Amino acid sequence: MKKVKLLFGVHMHQPVENFGDAVDEAIELCYGPFFETMRKYSEFKFAVHSSGWLLNEIKTKHPKIFKDMEYLTKKGSIEWVGAGYYEPILSAISSRDRRAQVDKLSSYLKKNLKSTPKGAWLTERVWESSIIPDLTACGLEYVVVDDYHFLSSGFEGEGMDGYYESEEGGEKIALFPISASLRYALPFFSIERSIEAIVNHAKSDESAAIIFDDMEKFGLWPKTHEWVYEKKWLEKFLEAVLKDERIETMHYKEYLKTHRSKGLAYLNNTSYFEMGEWSLKSHQNLALESLKKSVGDDYFKNGGVALIKGGIWKNFFIKYHESNHIHKRMTEHSLFQDRLKKDAIESLYKLQTNDVLWHGVFGGLYLPNLRDNAYKYLLEIEASLAKKKPAITFFDIDRDGYEELKVLTKELSILFSSKYGGQLIEFGSLEKLFNWQNTLMRRHEAYHEKILHPTPKIHKASSDEDGIATIHNDEVVVDESLKDELIYDWHPKYSLIDHLCYDAYTLESFKKANFKEVGDFANQPFEFNEAKMEFKREGGVYLEQKYRTSLSKKYSFEEVKLGVTLGIESDFSDKLYYAMEFNLHFAHPHKVLINGENVGDGIVLTDVESIVLEDDFTQKALKITMSKKTTLYAYILNTVSQNESGFELVAQQISLLFSLEFSKSLDLNLSLEVCNV
Repeated sequence: MKKVKLLFGVHMHQPVENFGDAVDEAIELCYGPFFETMRKYSEFKFAVHSSGWLLNEIKTKHPKIFKDMEYLTKKGSIEWVGAGYYEPILSAISSRDRRAQVDKLSSYLKKNLKSTPKGAWLTERVWESSIIPDLTACGLEYVVVDDYHFLSSGFEGEGMDGYYESEEGGEKIALFPISASLRYALPFFSIERSIEAIVNHAKSDESAAIIFDDMEKFGLWPKTHEWVYEKKWLEKFLEAVLKDERIETMHYKEYLKTHRSKGLAYLNNTSYFEMGEWSLKSHQNLALESLKKSVGDDYFKNGGVALIKGGIWKNFFIKYHESNHIHKRMTEHSLFQDRLKKDAIESLYKLQTNDVLWHGVFGGLYLPNLRDNAYKYLLEIEASLAKKKPAITFFDIDRDGYEELKVLTKELSILFSSKYGGQLIEFGSLEKLFNWQNTLMRRHEAYHEKILHPTPKIHKASSDEDGIATIHNDEVVVDESLKDELIYDWHPKYSLIDHLCYDAYTLESFKKANFKEVGDFANQPFEFNEAKMEFKREGGVYLEQKYRTSLSKKYSFEEVKLGVTLGIESDFSDKLYYAMEFNLHFAHPHKVLINGENVGDGIVLTDVESIVLEDDFTQKALKITMSKKTTLYAYILNTVSQNESGFELVAQQISLLFSLEFSKSLDLNLSLEVCNV
């Protein structure tokens, strides 16, 4: 009778300072009952990784759960696994910060649970070999990655029942391949099928069945709490494993010491297959999906997996400029962190939390609160550097070949883009630690096709007792009204965007972004004159021909006020409509009042020279003043994103358009000021 070593691991994580009710729900539905159940079966050996922030949150606010953790650790049930304290993607931060984050979590585990981690959980299983020297320098001996990492690098599926060795610059580390079949089986299969899935890995007496997956699958994912705890799947599973003579539970570090490596392995820079899909642009994602279907499952599993693959995780910085901006602002401070004080260094590490930087099945970048948190940590760093006198620098912050103008006053952190029209791309309060320019562009996502052309795939188990569906194959429920919300922007949604139109704007054309632009200023580069503090473009108006047109914007700064002097000169002599677009983010956009009026489904105000936007969250008001009368169009911009339950409509920001007529030339003065409510 062949036996198999079960290496069972779970990973638990919440975004740093996530909504309290979200964390409480995870505690109630998942973390609490999981450890309470595991305590009853202390002879079951398993591994746990938790982000340091969540672990400390549990220790501080939920001591009963932490005592269960302590008990299971002392009994030898739990092997604690390390990683970055605030759950960064290790390949997306510097070597210095990797070591600091890993050491911080290891120190926490040693101090609070008397446990020294020997292994590393890779956040989102993102692998790049460059991290090996840093992990080994921190005393770690192994890493868990997906079997997909191996298969997509040309390894055969039969060899996924043990660990391999890899190296970088001579520094060696062991790699354990997590079984995809077990990830999809536990806890979704019946007990009998789950045990069978484990035993199927018993190719020899040395074989390991390797599973390391999100603990949130055990209670927090849809339908799982009832299945795992109320119907007692977890208890029955633990009892079945412990009674089965073919299965022996074992810690990863124990298996590493008692079993030989299966050989040398060099892996591609990759994560799991779905992550490779998500990081592609939508049309590429759909093409990859189509290609995979066309070759069939058998071909893909039996060799095609090494040839058919998506992008790498860092493609998210290409796909979403908003993500890239957050990441590169973090990188900027990481490079010059020697100037930072201890509290600011901690803010830097929090800013490296991965969740906000990408988007897949869950909200990620599409969740405004996660972006708000990221900017909070960024602005904490900026506040520590602010002086009485404004600091002005001009350099390529986001590494795209175009410089940004950065202005740090005593009260504000302000950035402008030369790549995009000298536009305002960051407007952050150092007092409130809130960025009103934390906006998001509406993009086509591959999953929008499920709304436009719904073809739900329903995978049902043969009976209620046989298993439940995962979020990867559960039925997709589509709200038909979402189709009307699928609007896509043709330029980033910053502020101080310059539009030129031959016809008058309407609220509807502004909402749908389908007015006919005749200028080339909204998404094109401007030259910056540092002496004049002026952005300028020699562009054109395009009608039956090109008419030479220049547009300039001069900026001035006070502690809480941004001033703009705009000038347009055009060879086109007939009437045109100029419009300046603002996109301003608020934590509660539906509660914001514009001159005392709720935005609702959209508003139009005529003869406007000044507006005040009252923000209940920051208890501040933003005042925009124009030197000429304008017509204002405003609406709440929503995005349609995917989450674990289906699709959701998320209010991202308030979009505003100030429009007025002119011929040949236009001079306009305006200001954006932060006021007390």
